Order: sequence, then C-alpha cells, then structure tokens
Amino acid sequence: MTSTSTGTLPPDDRPEPPGDGDERATIDGFLELQRATVVYKATGLSDSDAARRLLPSLTTVSGLIRHLADVERSWFREVMDGEQGIAYRWSDEDPDGEFRITEADSLDAILADYLDAVAESRAVQQRYAFDDLCHGRENRFTLRWITVHLIEETARHIGHIDILREMLDGATGE
Repeated sequence: MTSTSTGTLPPDDRPEPPGDGDERATIDGFLELQRATVVYKATGLSDSDAARRLLPSLTTVSGLIRHLADVERSWFREVMDGEQGIAYRWSDEDPDGEFRITEADSLDAILADYLDAVAESRAVQQRYAFDDLCHGRENRFTLRWITVHLIEETARHIGHIDILREMLDGATGE
C-alpha cells in the first residue's frame, strides 16, 4: 500500500488541561485536549489516505471526524440547547451516512466542518452551568454529563484514528 501522507505528526501544541483547576476548568480542559487531538492526529494525511478503508467497515479517518462533528452538534445544539432541524449526515435510512466518504470530500473541508461544530458547541457550553438540565431528551442530562460523555466519545474515536494513522503511514504519537 502506497501512502502519500507525511508519516509524521505536527509539532504538539495541543492545550493542556489545568493541573489545579476547578471542576469546570478541568472537565472543559480535557474536552478541549480531546478536540485538539482529533485535528492533531489527522494533520499531514492526504485526502486519499484519510478516506482509505483499512477495515472491513466504513471506518476511515475522514468518516470518524465527520461523525464527531455530527456528535458535537447533536449533543450540544440539539440535546443541550434544544435546537430543532439540525442537518446531520446520518438518517434512519442511512445510519452510517457520515462515514460515506467520496473522492469529492477533502480532509481540509472535513476538519474545517469539525472545527465549526466545536465552535458551535463551545458557544452552547458557555451559556449554561454544569448543573443545568438539557432542553432536549426529556431534560434527562446535565451539561456536566454531556461534556463528560463528549470526552469519552471523542477519546474513543481518537483511539480509532490513532490506529488507522499508524496503519496508513506509521505515524505515532501521544
């Protein structure tokens, strides 16, 4: 398999969570680290490598990042803020829609969309306290729960991206 990727990760300038912060600063800091790690792990991949299927599934680096963009929008805008009518790439007819990558999909555009989704989520996060209940899903979750869930979801998929990146070009890193 020929790779057009660089095989190296960029200099690591990801934010560090505070070592002595309060609960909000610590939890938000860990989510910001995970969000930055998504971009860090994908940087340097070509469009074709980011879209390359190495597993017997639709899982690709690009697909995982598009999935994470939709997850950010779902949990923060729809569930926490109660916003309706958000466009997602998945549907009842195609529950894996965000993983369907074509030659027309560029990694730069996918990363830009992910960063837009993160900015939208941050704006929602800033409007609420950790104990505030969400407006969607029958008010079952607090902002704290949603934020911790996003840390878990993002970190799990970073593990997938990390393995795919190593398989694609051998690049490894924290």
